Amino acid sequence: MEEIEGTILTGRSFEPVHGRVVVEDGRITAVEETTGRDGDPNRIVLPAFVNAHTHVGDSVAKEAAVGLGLKEAVVPPDSRKHRRLAAADRETLVGEMHRTLRFMQRTGTAAFLDFREFGVDGARALREAAEGLDIEAFVFGSDDPAVLDVADGFGASGANDDDYTARRAATREHGVPFAIHAGEPDATDIHPALDLDPDLLVHMVHAEADHLERVADQEVPIVVCPRANRVLGVGRPPVGTLLEHTDVALGTDNVMLNAPSMLREMEYTAKTFDLPSRTVLRMGTTAGAEAVGLDCGVIEPGRRAALLVLDGDSDNLSGVVDPVDAVVRRATALDIQRVIC
Repeated sequence: MEEIEGTILTGRSFEPVHGRVVVEDGRITAVEETTGRDGDPNRIVLPAFVNAHTHVGDSVAKEAAVGLGLKEAVVPPDSRKHRRLAAADRETLVGEMHRTLRFMQRTGTAAFLDFREFGVDGARALREAAEGLDIEAFVFGSDDPAVLDVADGFGASGANDDDYTARRAATREHGVPFAIHAGEPDATDIHPALDLDPDLLVHMVHAEADHLERVADQEVPIVVCPRANRVLGVGRPPVGTLLEHTDVALGTDNVMLNAPSMLREMEYTAKTFDLPSRTVLRMGTTAGAEAVGLDCGVIEPGRRAALLVLDGDSDNLSGVVDPVDAVVRRATALDIQRVIC
């Protein structure tokens, strides 16, 4: 048994409570409020992050897309990303993905939802890259439905790119989620994506009112990736409006575009869209976990003990008024004391 003391951001509302999280065999058994000031009162304990959309495979192509637009950078099959991936040998690819996952773990990410290219071989390579690390990989496979024997779901590039009807049917047969990019370059692929009755939509930068009515009716969660959208020049997702219609999670998207740091993504999102810090923290933790049924993202008894401990008395965080604001709007990797996954 272990007790982690400090200011605990508890439950789905991240209510700050001075106390302790009791952990046994990797699970939270109790969250106890304390009346005294024993332990470290400056320590901030929060759920470790869930990065709800990544492309870890392009770890071999960091910054290769500088100055390029969406099509030239990442759209299959002839983008710079796909050329770099095809040219990389397996050892290099797995090694660079492993280093990316290690960075993600060290910067507070407990789980990530990855769109993995190259079918069965690609999914197996990502599984191999995650070996030896305390980070949970939820793999959305690609190409042939046979990938579902290895992956946790299917991730489609976009409804305008191919006919995904058979692959959507295969996910139903396997009882796993189907996710799809939609509304990134424009709005033309959103209705076709919704026609597939997806379990998760990614981007929705160009979502319009009629799309959002369908999203609400179908109860489809959305992942937004604001920094990547900015880098590729495709526009800004209407995050506030999306939140009015469904659950919205946060992802960092392509490793080739941005460091997969949820701390950076949350700060950018909170300040760019003027969102409450609690909303953004939920986007970076609970929403991503709930989108695919992961047992993390909330500090409460019975949950997996996936926790992030920050030094609230660091040179950066010393004197902050609200610990939730501190986490979302100011914290950096230098403030991390410990990641428990």
